[in-house]
Amino acid sequence: MSFRNRVINILNATGLFMAALTSCKNGEQYSESSLELPVITVAPSSMTVNESYSASIQGQQDIEIYPQVSGTISRVLVKEGQHVAKGQSLFVIDQVPYQAALRTAKANVQAAQAQVETACLDYESKKELFKEDVISDYDLQTAKNALTTANAALEQAKAGEIDARNSLSYTEVKSPASGVVGTLPYKVGALVGPTITQPLTTVSDNTNMHVYFSMTENQMRSLMSQYGTPAAMIEKMPAIKLQLNDGSIYGETGRIETISGVINPQTGTLSVKSIFPNSDGILWSGGIGNVIIPHEEKHTIVIPQTATYELQDKIIVYKVVDGKAVSTFIKVRQANNGKEYVVTDGLKAGDIIISGGVGQVKDGMAIKIKE
Repeated sequence: MSFRNRVINILNATGLFMAALTSCKNGEQYSESSLELPVITVAPSSMTVNESYSASIQGQQDIEIYPQVSGTISRVLVKEGQHVAKGQSLFVIDQVPYQAALRTAKANVQAAQAQVETACLDYESKKELFKEDVISDYDLQTAKNALTTANAALEQAKAGEIDARNSLSYTEVKSPASGVVGTLPYKVGALVGPTITQPLTTVSDNTNMHVYFSMTENQMRSLMSQYGTPAAMIEKMPAIKLQLNDGSIYGETGRIETISGVINPQTGTLSVKSIFPNSDGILWSGGIGNVIIPHEEKHTIVIPQTATYELQDKIIVYKVVDGKAVSTFIKVRQANNGKEYVVTDGLKAGDIIISGGVGQVKDGMAIKIKE
């Protein structure tokens, strides 16, 4: 083959390669320009949003049990965690000295009663003698005063008996309410009295549980804008839920009972008390959880999470403007189902955003709307 023909062949091959390369580039450009993706048009709607608040759980009553008399514990009648009824005996303090004191008090009453009867006989006798002018008025008044003194001594002895009887009854320490027994730091033989620093135990009335949580002023005003006054909010608000510490939802719903009228200056929050029934006894005093409060939000923009992507802790969507993708930062909070976002800033009604396949999109890329 001549040199001239070889040059021509090389030029022809180069031309074919460049044509193929140009064709590939045109194909890629065409592919990008015709990227077809689904879109949604942003429109406000109404939805029920569940707001979560950290909460502490307390029994309806947590009663510290202290003895009213001193002595050594002779019997412990309950176990830790046991459910007890109102009036049920918990401890018995050594009763022997108090039984002896009661017997002495009874004897004092009998002696005082005898003194009254003797003084009464003497007074009646003196009255007859006075009628016959045998004794003076002074003697009669002295007999009357002796009777009055004897009656006073009798009343004092009766009071002493009541006191002794009460002291004996206090040796049997009873529960003032139904509930669950807490820890038992004192054992049989321990010396206890009204001045001990640690209670014998604590009885928690867990029939209903008080669940406390806090709201910021803005959160409270947001709810009040829906319900009106705090009193109306308490009356009209739907039932609330309790998420337990393990993430599960408690089976019974509760209600808000009171809202503090004072903002805590340290935290800037208001304290709220709610009540949850505890018929199965699975809530414990001292536990923690989250109160979930539903409220309706009107004119809210909700978008699927598939329409967003995250970049350095910022949420981004792609608007479609004049057929091209425009990245836009938005502010959001999660909706109840974990699949949607409630948009609080960055989008408005009528905006068109790409709803899927955002991972393929680049800023400024031409977009074809998928029907």
